[in-house]
Amino acid sequence: MELKNHHRGMSLDAWLGEEGILAEINAIVAKEAIAWQLQQAMKKQHISKKRLAEMMETSRTQVNRILDPKAGNVTLETLQRAAKIVGLELRVELV
Repeated sequence: MELKNHHRGMSLDAWLGEEGILAEINAIVAKEAIAWQLQQAMKKQHISKKRLAEMMETSRTQVNRILDPKAGNVTLETLQRAAKIVGLELRVELV
């Protein structure tokens, strides 16, 4: 018995692009991934938000912004500093 693909319509990326929100969604997903990876590294190394703030010479409020995927205005430099402290490297690329 032959199974047929009954999928109709466009891909999710195509639909998001058509709606004009693909770039915004991609930015949110990237920020969520970065925040999650930082949180996992902090957990593994037993680094609290307070301790990360001290190590970064910044406020705990700034650390909360770094770890909140919905928060805006976090610079790449800030993300790089946080990543370095927990032994990670931030990589950004244009495709």
